[in-house]
Amino acid sequence: MDNRVYIGATGLEVSPICFGTWQLSPRFWGEQSKADILAAMNTAFDSGINFFDTADAYGDGYAETVVGEFLADKPRDAVVICTKVFNHFNPDASRYPDLSPGHIRQRCDLQLQRMGIEIIDLYLLHMFDPLTALSDAAETLDSLKKQGKIRSYGLSNQTLEQLRAQRRFGDYEVVQPSYSLIDNRIESDLLPYCQAENIGVMIYSPMHKGLLTGKYTGSETFTDFRKYHPDFNGERFKKLASAVQSLGPLAKKYNISIYQLILTATLMHPGIDVAIVGTKNPPQIKEAIEAIGKTISREDYFVVRKSLAVDKISKIQDATGKSK
Repeated sequence: MDNRVYIGATGLEVSPICFGTWQLSPRFWGEQSKADILAAMNTAFDSGINFFDTADAYGDGYAETVVGEFLADKPRDAVVICTKVFNHFNPDASRYPDLSPGHIRQRCDLQLQRMGIEIIDLYLLHMFDPLTALSDAAETLDSLKKQGKIRSYGLSNQTLEQLRAQRRFGDYEVVQPSYSLIDNRIESDLLPYCQAENIGVMIYSPMHKGLLTGKYTGSETFTDFRKYHPDFNGERFKKLASAVQSLGPLAKKYNISIYQLILTATLMHPGIDVAIVGTKNPPQIKEAIEAIGKTISREDYFVVRKSLAVDKISKIQDATGKSK
């Protein structure tokens, strides 16, 4: 695949679509077929995807174990691995935040062993731990980098102010926030800052937990964590699903699916380097991959935005300031 991007100042050259493994977390998504997901991972790799994202929180290490199985027969330099650290896991399956230096070092060693690799390309603090001094976390990550256990490091699920503060102590080169064309709040602060500071941005949930794929009518019910999510229940779910379905004719104009239209528009944002997609089988990842390199007109981009702005009055203004 010729379409590669550099993520921030890391020097890592990656595919603009990253294969995510959150779906291997049973507590959120229920039991998934490991065989199907491994097949999807191999399809992604064979199709040119070289960026894979995981975390020790996904299935309490299960996702990393599956990633290790995937990596077993792959040239190590052909794959870029991102994983995350945050939780202290108890024997009873409960967990609590722990980014203390000793715990980070312990988890990193376990994660390397679990995936069968000698170095993690990109290591992220999964969330913000209020009990760990910012200097302690940064010094620990710098130490792991000097030891050759990680190449670069960054942050996930952090506010702009948390990012600013932590960058006073460490060389955080990448952020991984949630972003979709339904929930685009980070456009007002985090994304402009990252553009100005050359911080790599790899977003997760670009399809808004599946809602933007175009496969829902608003009448479906869920048995996974979406059962309790307000965007997947009642009139709001129906309204959002209808808004997504209304994009069918525009997708047809470009000879792509609604899923591909949304992914294309998402990756057009100049502040977004990579979109992490969670897929459960080969056909799903193939559909995502076909969106790479595609684009739509500026006018149609804002048609998509306006169609999905169901929570606000969306006004597209012309040069005179008059609403259209």
